[in-house]
Amino acid sequence: MSAAEEFYGLTAFKRDCLVAAATVERTGETCYGLAIKRNLEARYGTDVNHGRLYPNLDDLVDSGLLEKSALDKRTNEYVTTGKAQVVLQAAYDELDAVVMNRSSSKRAAADGGRDE
Repeated sequence: MSAAEEFYGLTAFKRDCLVAAATVERTGETCYGLAIKRNLEARYGTDVNHGRLYPNLDDLVDSGLLEKSALDKRTNEYVTTGKAQVVLQAAYDELDAVVMNRSSSKRAAADGGRDE
């Protein structure tokens, strides 16, 4: 399985969690669950349930995309792994190729492609 296939094999929410963790890391903020939650809520414009977030973060840990360590008795820090960086870069490269190869003279037709 390629790195891009691994990224797209994740559920949309897991992909968003991984991107949120990488985004929080990039800002230099400690990447803990509530920081990831805030990032997701800003993207979604709605609340993210703890009961949904933490099992998905644990799944990303289990798949080797995040590492989890205790910051204190109640807080865990999440760090993207080298594998996560490869997976995110592959997904970025694939999307970048799609965008860069798009012809600016062609527009998507909302009419089903019929000429009228």
